[in-house]
Parts: sequence; C-alpha cells; structure tokens
Amino acid sequence: MTVSCAAFDGYEISPRFRITVEERIARLERDAAADEAHVALLEDAEHIGRQMRLVVAQRAEALRMRIFLERARTRVPRPFAAMR
Repeated sequence: MTVSCAAFDGYEISPRFRITVEERIARLERDAAADEAHVALLEDAEHIGRQMRLVVAQRAEALRMRIFLERARTRVPRPFAAMR
C-alpha cells in the first residue's frame, strides 16, 4: 500500500507563510538590482567588491528561498466550523 504523503519530499506551509516568503524574495531581488546599479557610482575598488558580494548574497538568498518554495506544498486552509 502506498501512502501519498510518503511520496512527498518537501514541506507543507501555510498560505500566509508562502506570501511572506514570496514578498521577501521580491524585496531581495529588488534590493540586489538597486545595489548593483549603485556600483556605477562607486570609485573605490574594495567598496565595489563589497557591494558586488552583497548583490551576490542577496540573489543567492532569493534563489534559496525560491527552491524552498518549489519543494513546499501550500496547506489548504481548513473550513471554519459552523457556529451555532
């Protein structure tokens, strides 16, 4: 007998948590783009290097979170019990 949840390797997350993670991904990607654009204004090579490491870290974190969401299943909210 095969159990359906045994075949699922990922995580089950709430819809609210999924939205929070998606918003964080969008913010990281937006900040990475802004920080990369800021490099053109910098003159010091060390500062440019630090700025680019920041951009790489932001994009890596966004990618890590995207992979997490790909592996995660969103939990279906339970219906509320009827109040009597």
